[in-house]
Amino acid sequence: MTWVLVGIGGFAGAVARYLADGFVTSRVDGSFPWGTFVVNITGSFALGILYAVVTERAILPADIRAPVMVGFIGAYTTFSTYMLETWRLAEAGTALAALLYLAGSIVAGLLAVGIGLGIGRAL
Repeated sequence: MTWVLVGIGGFAGAVARYLADGFVTSRVDGSFPWGTFVVNITGSFALGILYAVVTERAILPADIRAPVMVGFIGAYTTFSTYMLETWRLAEAGTALAALLYLAGSIVAGLLAVGIGLGIGRAL
């Protein structure tokens, strides 16, 4: 049943991302991806709050973790998970691992996008 709730959360998060991105993009200059930027930052902010109140402080029930944090926020933006995981590595005293994860994800992600674009454009 949890996977169904994650799916519902994911559906809602994807719709929220589409609407938020469209709202911001329609109101600003199109030379910078402000819609994506706003989605990534608001998602990171929301995930930080949710992680604290669900996981660390148990103010909200743990049952909402999967549908809300994985489903909704995960579909809204995966950037927020990337930021939280980096933060947690640094907070755990593994600053080098945090930096390697941060930089490695950026470099590998850019390479993957470039390779994917190259293959997709060659088709």
